[in-house]
Amino acid sequence: MINMSKLSSPQTSLTWTAKQNKLFENALATYDEETPDRWHKIARIVGGTTEEEVKRQYEILLSDIKRIESGKVPLPKYRKVGASNISNEEKRLKILKL
Repeated sequence: MINMSKLSSPQTSLTWTAKQNKLFENALATYDEETPDRWHKIARIVGGTTEEEVKRQYEILLSDIKRIESGKVPLPKYRKVGASNISNEEKRLKILKL
């Protein structure tokens, strides 16, 4: 999962913990745009924040998504599935002399 707090625009004054970001993401999934008092409910779940800060974090998230989708944020280079596991396994077998 991408850590959105690290992608956020530099002008943001919000500094959320990884836990707050996770709570925010889960709350967004729970309370859709049609939910009455959506921002109030999300702010309560995140804790230590206001409705305005939650709205601002949402705007930052939308901006980050647009930047990612437009190719302005490079995708991370992922290892091939299983590629490192095989070599680590081989190293362990050599150490154990099996």
